[in-house]
Amino acid sequence: MTPVGTLYLVATPIGNRGDITLRAVQILKQVDRIAAEDTRHSGQLLTYLQISTPLLSYHEHNQAQRTPQILAFLKAGESIALITDAGMPGISDPGQMLVQACITTGISVVPIPGPTALITALVASGLPTGRFVFEGFLPSQPKGRQDRLAQLRTEERTLVFYEAPHRLERMLADLSQALGVDRQVVVARELTKRFEAFWRGTVAEAVEHYRRHPAKGEITLVVAGADLQVSTISTQDIVDELRCLLMAGYSRSQASRQIARQFQRERREIYQLALTIEIPAADRNDSLEDP
Repeated sequence: MTPVGTLYLVATPIGNRGDITLRAVQILKQVDRIAAEDTRHSGQLLTYLQISTPLLSYHEHNQAQRTPQILAFLKAGESIALITDAGMPGISDPGQMLVQACITTGISVVPIPGPTALITALVASGLPTGRFVFEGFLPSQPKGRQDRLAQLRTEERTLVFYEAPHRLERMLADLSQALGVDRQVVVARELTKRFEAFWRGTVAEAVEHYRRHPAKGEITLVVAGADLQVSTISTQDIVDELRCLLMAGYSRSQASRQIARQFQRERREIYQLALTIEIPAADRNDSLEDP
């Protein structure tokens, strides 16, 4: 009976090719096949490393079809390395489905560790590293992203996100609304590459900075956790916030919706407070819809 093969999860550089480990190079040379997220991108790395192992594609759009094929190769005794465009397979990249299938089938899964953007950004951020939460890419749709951030408002651990440069301004605006303008944030860009950069400051400062200087390159955001030792938001604080929004032209319903999301309160409760606030008629923009 032919012994089954092994699936290796091989971390590849997130930028600087010199970050590849000796063990990773050895495994990539000795396996029968390499399953790669983008065979053209990975082909350049393998050429640089003088590795000629055959490649096959494995990405989010074909993983459902490819997983049974790779399992068949493994059951036939082949060893296969799974790599992604950058970093560790399975971290915001394809891999989880194949790993689960191998475990279910009884095929060995061996991790070959290496660089990951989330740890690289976290340790250089200057923010607490003892306890953290990795959220990866948040939903691209505004409501989904805002809802998730609202759930994280009271999270005390350091938060780590991945973000695309063209969405950074929107993400920072949502962070400002959901977590507050004074939360410390670190924007880590182009990690390990020639133009690696870290920007540090408050969310409000980040919003202003990246409005004037649009970001380029791959981005990892590190955000300070909530400080639950600060004084609890009072009813008067909420009334003051509502009054500011109403004076700015928001309807009572719109203001209530925003404040409820910002302070994680029931919208109906906030709407009842909004009804108690008198605004001069010239500045009022009421909405009579039910919250």
